[in-house]
Amino acid sequence: MNGSGKKTVKKSKTENVTTFTELGLNDNILKAIDDVGYTTPTPIQEQAIPYVLQMRDVLGCAQTGTGKTASFTLPMIEMMASGRARARMPRSLILEPTRELATQVADNFKLYGKYHPGLSMALLIGGENMEPQIKNLERGVDLLIATPGRLIDLFERGRIMPNDIKIFVIDEADRMLDMGFIPDIEKIAGRLPAMRQTLLFSATMPPEIRKLANKFLSNPKEVTVSPPSSASVTINHSLIDLPSGNDWQKREALRHLLRQEDVLNAFIFCNRKRDVALLQKSLAKHGFNAGALHGDLDQSTRTETLDSFKSGSISLLVCSDVAARGLDIADVSHVFNFDVPFNAEDYIHRIGRTGRAGKTGTAVTLVTPDEAKLITAIETLIKKEIQRGTIDGLPEPDMAQSRRARPSSASSPARTPRGRRPRDESKPRYQKSTGEVYVSPRPVPHPDSTPASVVTSHDAPEGPHAFGDSLPAFLRRPRTVAKRSS
Repeated sequence: MNGSGKKTVKKSKTENVTTFTELGLNDNILKAIDDVGYTTPTPIQEQAIPYVLQMRDVLGCAQTGTGKTASFTLPMIEMMASGRARARMPRSLILEPTRELATQVADNFKLYGKYHPGLSMALLIGGENMEPQIKNLERGVDLLIATPGRLIDLFERGRIMPNDIKIFVIDEADRMLDMGFIPDIEKIAGRLPAMRQTLLFSATMPPEIRKLANKFLSNPKEVTVSPPSSASVTINHSLIDLPSGNDWQKREALRHLLRQEDVLNAFIFCNRKRDVALLQKSLAKHGFNAGALHGDLDQSTRTETLDSFKSGSISLLVCSDVAARGLDIADVSHVFNFDVPFNAEDYIHRIGRTGRAGKTGTAVTLVTPDEAKLITAIETLIKKEIQRGTIDGLPEPDMAQSRRARPSSASSPARTPRGRRPRDESKPRYQKSTGEVYVSPRPVPHPDSTPASVVTSHDAPEGPHAFGDSLPAFLRRPRTVAKRSS
């Protein structure tokens, strides 16, 4: 369904809601919220929840870390409190771009819906056994939380009947766009009933997301609580200029910052998966308690690493952008960008892992001369110049190389070409005797010891040949010929 006539919601100061009670949620949900310790809704929750309860399509845009997840999970629990799901026919669907985000939303649903024991939920993500997920579907679920790949797989296997889905949520839509999931979203939406409520939430609002909203949302209420592509005011972010792009120097700078800053725990972002593993090993080698997280790890390892970081078993998490979106981990003190992100909007998502829920955080980015253009794009996007600094006393790259112990040329043996044995100069390669006979370089028996009935001969031609000053070994081999008896 094509949408038109979007309306941006702007609340006046007199219309501000101060408590969750005024949002129209039932007592069981309010009790669960109170158990968590929340008393005041965030701006995105305050504005979006009433429209979701009115069964309107909503296009929500808010910074990361502002409580977007609760803005749709809370009203969904309210609306699904009555009714019952049938086998393989879920009543609502939430799409997430990554397995970690899907798991996090599932945890939020359990947290806020714990006083609604009749509500059921199924989590469909890749990297895990499919059979338990199928069994949950066959028992009937009210809420289905899935990643696009696994959901399409089960659609094609005939394990899901989407005819009863009344609420469809596309979360982290800009991340879906970055990961190339838009065709999958279109394929999934084409299988859903036309009469449904669709909610789309995103931290940024590029033109492609607008186009997606026009296609799948019907007369949506647009809720924008902060300027798109802006950084949170609770984050103090700075740049550290490095004189070169040498990897060793960057690692030394990071270690210096980790020792100097009051780091409780931190995300450390790299652009490439291979650099994640290398940096984690380097930090561990220098005594830092660090773990690694990237998309090539299996799901059990990713889950175990995240749980260790949340519990404090590891204090530093070196990761790719798989951890840059939506992960809600409380009290993260720092974010370090070991590499400047290629996409300027990813910078906002990365630093958004700290300074959440109104708390202050620190974000530091290491910048090499080759990354100056990327920083310019980031500052243009956030419309703010980021404070710059340097680190005094960093070793130069050549000094770093000299610190590595290397054997001197005098003590190291002479290298030989790969695949060849060192030549034994004590033995000649060949010996040339008088006459027409060429003798092998192998030791030749003394003439007196040669039997009279045997002579040594060779087929070597007389005069110059085409092989230079010496013949190949196969032509220089001696041949033993029996002497004819007269």
